[in-house]
Amino acid sequence: MFENFTATDRWTKKPVHCIYQALIVAISTRHADAVDVKFLVDGRTTWVALPHPAWVEYRNRTGKMITDSLAIEIAGHFLKTALESGEGGGRDMYSLTIEETLTHLDGAVADMQAQPA
Repeated sequence: MFENFTATDRWTKKPVHCIYQALIVAISTRHADAVDVKFLVDGRTTWVALPHPAWVEYRNRTGKMITDSLAIEIAGHFLKTALESGEGGGRDMYSLTIEETLTHLDGAVADMQAQPA
């Protein structure tokens, strides 16, 4: 659902095409305790960093795991929300907190469940 989507930029009212491109464990690239999800936003590289401790917190709360595909959905949900609310601001990197990650996880799951089968 959030691997390839269009959002409407709040300020310009123009559609913005977002395409998932990569998921990288950030410890190997920038020595951060996060998973970096790369999107192309109208052709421009944008990263969404999800903190590893969110995986632990989610498992403690629910007994379930955040999979790679769910991480992509979380990052995409955040990115779409940021663009449509005007928080996008053309940044190249967004770093989410644990709570932000779990909030967008809930939002992504709700959006996926609302889709017809």
